[in-house]
Amino acid sequence: MKGLWLPFLLVGLTTWAAPPGVPLCERPHVAAPAVERPFPEEVQRALDALVRAELAREPNHAGLAVGVLRGGERWVGAYGQRDVARGLPATPRTTWRMASITKSFTAVAVLQLVEQGRIELDADIRTVVPAWPEKRWPVTVRQLLGHLGGVTNYGRFGPSHDSGPVDSAGALALVAGYELEAEPGTRFLYSTWAYNLLGAAIEAVSGQSYGEYLQEHVFGPAGMEHAALDDRRTRDEHHAAGYRLRDGQRVPSKVIDVSGRFAGGGTRASIEDLLGFGGALLDYRLVSRTSTGWMQTPMSTRDGRLTDYGMGFATWPLRGHYVVAHSGAQPETSTLLLLLPGEDVAIALASNVEGQAASLKRIAYGIIELLLEDKGPRLSAHRQGTVDAVVNEGLNRVFGYGLAYHQWAAHGPGTLPGTGGLPEAFEQVTRLLDRAAIERAPDAARERLLAAHEPHEDWLLVRVGAHMARTLEEAMGPERLRSYPARGPLAFFNDYLAVCESKSCPDPFRFNETLRADLRRFTGENIEPSRH
Repeated sequence: MKGLWLPFLLVGLTTWAAPPGVPLCERPHVAAPAVERPFPEEVQRALDALVRAELAREPNHAGLAVGVLRGGERWVGAYGQRDVARGLPATPRTTWRMASITKSFTAVAVLQLVEQGRIELDADIRTVVPAWPEKRWPVTVRQLLGHLGGVTNYGRFGPSHDSGPVDSAGALALVAGYELEAEPGTRFLYSTWAYNLLGAAIEAVSGQSYGEYLQEHVFGPAGMEHAALDDRRTRDEHHAAGYRLRDGQRVPSKVIDVSGRFAGGGTRASIEDLLGFGGALLDYRLVSRTSTGWMQTPMSTRDGRLTDYGMGFATWPLRGHYVVAHSGAQPETSTLLLLLPGEDVAIALASNVEGQAASLKRIAYGIIELLLEDKGPRLSAHRQGTVDAVVNEGLNRVFGYGLAYHQWAAHGPGTLPGTGGLPEAFEQVTRLLDRAAIERAPDAARERLLAAHEPHEDWLLVRVGAHMARTLEEAMGPERLRSYPARGPLAFFNDYLAVCESKSCPDPFRFNETLRADLRRFTGENIEPSRH
């Protein structure tokens, strides 16, 4: 499954519409959450042990902070040193460069102004920011939010402008001379400079500087007490010194100024702040549930291919969890904010060593497994040969996408995609998993399966898997549904077929006997074939 780390009515794009009857309006007041309580002692010890085990793999780490929210439970841990030369420890109060997580702050600010009717998502950015020169094609606010605007990322020469402070106008001027690298809507092109354009739009519409707007409308409501623009001249003693690895040794980071990335990568915050931002998103305290759903919905190119990125967040399924996340990478820092909106979980991580994306991801995934995946043994497929491998991959993708999207739509802010009929969708997926067809051309069959969750295939795997998840939740309850990320796709399919048998589902919803035989063989279980 895809998991990019960056990743409606958009003109020319395949999209999801807002739910009918839900007006886009100024967000309602949402009360702050009740006082959070710590996780049970045994969970805190397990979280601490998990982080320390990862740090033991990385002998050159310096400082690290980790925060976790699940429902009303909360845990924060700080490790190592924020300043090695001075022997200063990392603490929950330590501030870190947020790097590209700033894009998520910017996206929230834009959606707030959209809710107030002050920015239109499908307006040409030049109607809001006339300093942006006319290009070959117009670029909309929505396209900029989704990195579909064709705006270059630092141009051909890299971020060489980071040598000294610039204001917003100066940051915008850095990109103004570059032509678009692709026609908007046709290609995903991750761009910090695209988000600077959005920062300029925030300033033009609000009458405030970007930093002032964030303080009043994002940082303040989210309780982000120590968050601010990252101005090296105003850092306090709590800010983490940065490091990088060179020839296997830890050395100080290159000194750069990030004001030229202001709305795409120019903020700093503590782990408490970042966790507070994640909690405020989960509680819809910054933007409405509808807008939150839009931010978390992956966009697609004009030809119907998913980008795995919504508005300010990357999105992907992970073992049946719907992941919404953004990472950050800059001199001095590595950061990650990961949300599971269908399960009310936020995970925040920050390190003052560059290039730690893989390590932070392992910690985050380990936390997910620890908190949410101890629900029973996992069934592993007993398979032989290429055809079995393709069938099993198809089962895994139906399960992973279907369960993730169902949880996101049923228990989070999402809306299930697709327009076609379910019986036809089940028949198409059954054909995709047909052994004879796969055996004739296994590579082509696998390619079709890899694309079957996308809009140009009418979200086949998502719609079929989500219907299966809904059927299981209705028949067996939400606790059973929460067990499948640990128990795996074979348990998901076997339970669904058993429920479908007891309910006498119509024939298309039963798949076919060939697939049922594959499941029996994969698991070694004697599942009775359908009587129909």
